[in-house]
Formats: sequence, structure tokens, C-alpha cells
Amino acid sequence: MDTKMYTEKAENVYVPEEENNVENPGDGGALTRSVLLKLDTRLLPVLALLFLCSFLDRTNVGNAKILGMEADLEITDKQYSIGLAVFYASYIVREVPLFLLSGFELPSNLIIKKVSPKIWLPALTFVWGVVTMCLGFVQGFGSFVAVRLILGMCEGGLLPGMVLYLSTFYKRSELALRIGLFYTAASLSGAFGGLLARGLSAIGPRGGLEGWRWILIIEGLLTVACGTLSYFLLPNNVESAKFLSTAQKDCARQRLNSDAPGNSRDSFLNGNPEESFQWSEVRRGVFNIQVWLSASAYFSILAGLYSFGLFLPTIINALGFVDGPDAAQLWSVIPYAVACIFTVITAYASDRYKLRGVLMLFCLPVSIVGYAVIANVSNAKVKYGMTFLMATGMYSAVPCVLVWNSNNSAGHYKRATTSALQLAIANSGGFVATFAYPKTQSPQFHKGHTTMLGLLVAAWFLVLLNVLHCWKINRDKDNGKYDEFRGCGDDRDPNFRMVL
Repeated sequence: MDTKMYTEKAENVYVPEEENNVENPGDGGALTRSVLLKLDTRLLPVLALLFLCSFLDRTNVGNAKILGMEADLEITDKQYSIGLAVFYASYIVREVPLFLLSGFELPSNLIIKKVSPKIWLPALTFVWGVVTMCLGFVQGFGSFVAVRLILGMCEGGLLPGMVLYLSTFYKRSELALRIGLFYTAASLSGAFGGLLARGLSAIGPRGGLEGWRWILIIEGLLTVACGTLSYFLLPNNVESAKFLSTAQKDCARQRLNSDAPGNSRDSFLNGNPEESFQWSEVRRGVFNIQVWLSASAYFSILAGLYSFGLFLPTIINALGFVDGPDAAQLWSVIPYAVACIFTVITAYASDRYKLRGVLMLFCLPVSIVGYAVIANVSNAKVKYGMTFLMATGMYSAVPCVLVWNSNNSAGHYKRATTSALQLAIANSGGFVATFAYPKTQSPQFHKGHTTMLGLLVAAWFLVLLNVLHCWKINRDKDNGKYDEFRGCGDDRDPNFRMVL
């Protein structure tokens, strides 16, 4: 990791009227750098590991498919797609009714405050690891669908929970890079997953189980181990972080206070129970136009990402220049590795220049070009080359869109609502992804590539509209239209600047 980021003090995106002095004037920022270094080295590797497990467990059926899963389960290509689709349906089954049924149950991002991140995030990981292992023992279409549905309900709360969790340790202007660093695990999961699947498939048939079953069983067991380990490594908040000294905790707390509207960060960040739950804050999040614009754009991006992760081995295998499914697994590694590098670069630039949507306007065209070319050429090597552009543009855009709502929402319950709602909507893109590449389109997959192309073009325009909307809010605040909210302690405060 580039150590330069610890020597540069980023400006606060929000500048309160009276900013606390977060460092000893004589230490030249050394205390802040030590805090960031400890947070980065203690939190991000653990979160990256959990997210790596998450992506492995949701896309490993793509590796299992080309190794004979469909034939062994005696399911059709359409039934396989239905089994994938119910995974993403579970996000809506779990989240949306909980918003609508007042008093029934809180969505996962609201539960996290009651249960605590130290318990909630590891528990989610442990349970979906067990469910992934069960996927290795399914015997037909019914059990395949049932286990995938349960897997989605267990796994879906992880990402919004981690984004919210990171916002309790970092300032708004620092989040994109940190989310980008752990989100590289998503692109690494494609590379690592291909290599791991190639190795694990060689185990079977053994013990009466085919090779593809061992992929699911062992990857699920690894997830269980990682979830258990994370319980002992993740603190709940700054106050309970044993790896920080008293001075470092004071510095971390004051840094967060200086970044929040009003005189202090919202109570969740400080580990205090002062902020009571209010449905008005949930409604304020649900009816925020920024959420719907960014969520719709993210829906389109995730449709591309999920279809890429689920079907890349199939697409490469159909190109005909690789020698069978095992070779296709290995060739699928390289596009993910390249995307990983550019994801970190984009995330760093996003924090460095405090831009989210603006950078996405430059990332998405890279994927758009990739899909436009791969859908309309027949040369196998050119088509394979386009997979690099497809992965790079989409993965690079995700850290920006993930942190955008969190940056522009203040107050724990509104931030929790916007984060969870965005993920619930966006993950519905999995419905499109699972039906995008049926075998009947092989080897050209023109319709599937064209569908993803159209969605990414729509995402570009949605991001542009959101950038313009945020710019208008900042202009209106400058013109005094939000003066009635001065000192209210949330994102309506005129001093709270929307990130573009």
C-alpha cells in the first residue's frame, strides 16, 4: 500500500463552524498517521477476507457449472438460472418488507446497532459458510433453489454492514479508498476462485462426491473459519479498539467529530446509545432522490458484475481457443487481476480529489467500449481482450458508488437506511445477470453482451443526473435555501457539502 496517503492530510469534506483540534500542533500529523495506519492494517485485511469469502460463495456455482453440476443434478440451463435468480430475490425478501412493516423487524443495517458489528458481521459470515457447504450436497433442482435462497438471505447484509461499519472509523473523505481496498477482494475472488476451483475439482470424484461438490464444501468450510476468526479481530468501535492507545482513541474520536455536522459525530460512531430510532429518519432515507439515482445506476453495474462473475468461465470456454474447462478456469484469472489494480487506483483518486460520481463518468465508458466490441466481433482473442475492459470499468466504479450515499447522509438511521436500500435495489440486478447468458447464445452471446451494454449506458446517465442533483443542492445551500436547517446536525445543514 502506498504510504504516501498517511503523510497527506486530506481536507474535510464538511467543515463545521468550530472544528476541534484533532492533533497536537507539535507532532506534525504523526498521531493521525499512526491512527490511520493501525486502522488500515487491523480492519481492512479482515473485511477484505470476509468480502472475498462472500464473492467466492456467491459465484462458485459458475465454476461448478462448467465442471458438470448441471448434468449431475439433472437440471436444465433455465433451471440453473432460476437457482441463481432466487439468490438475489432473497435480498428483497429480507430487506424491503422490513422497511414497510413498521415495528416488525429492523433491516440488517439497523439491526447492526442493536447487536453490534463484532457479533453481526462474523455471525453472518459463519452462517452463510455453513449454507455454502450444504450447497455441495444438493441432489436436484428443488434443493438447489432452496439452498441458494437461504444463502442470499444470510449473505446479503454483509456489504451494507461493512460500509456502515467503516464509516464509524474513517472520515467521509477517506472512505472510498478504504472501501476500494477491501472491494478489490471482489475482483481477487474471481482470480483466486478460478485457481482454487481448478485445484479443488481435482479432489473428486472421491468419497462418493464429484469434483464440483468439493469446490462448494471446502470453500464453505473456509468461510466458516474466516467468520470465526473475524469475531476475535474486529472491534465494535473506536472506544473498544484495543490496538489503539488512549491518545490514538482521542485523536480518532475528534477526527470523526470534526467531520460531522454539529459539534459531534452521531451517537452510533461514538458507541453511545443517545440517538433513538425514528421512522422519520427512515422515511427521509427512503424518499431521498440521491438513493434512487445511485441505486438504479448500481443495479445496472451489478447486473454486469454478477453476470461477469457467473459466466466468465463459460464465455471463455465457448471462445474455443482454450483447451477445455480446466484451462478456462485459469484464463479467467487474468482479467480480475488487472481490474484489481485499477480499482485501487480509482479509489485512491476518489478520496484524493473527493469525487465519486464524476470519476464513475470516466470509469463506466471503459466497460461500455468492452461490451460494445465483444458483442460485435468474432475474433476469439479480441473478445478475450475485451473482458479486461469489461472488468476494469465496472469494478473501478463500485467503490465510488458504494461510498457515495454514505458520504451524503448524516445521522445513523438515515445512513443505515440509504445504505441498505441501495444494496437491496442494486442486488436485484442479479435477476438480469442470471438469465443473460443462456447456452443457446453460445459462442457469440450477442444478446447478453448487448443487454449489459444498454444497462451500463443507462448507469452513466443516472450517475450524471445524480452529480447534477448534488451540485444543485450545494448551490442552493450557498444561496441560503437551507438556512432553516442550520445546526440541525444532519445532512440538511448548510455547512454539510454534498460530495459530487
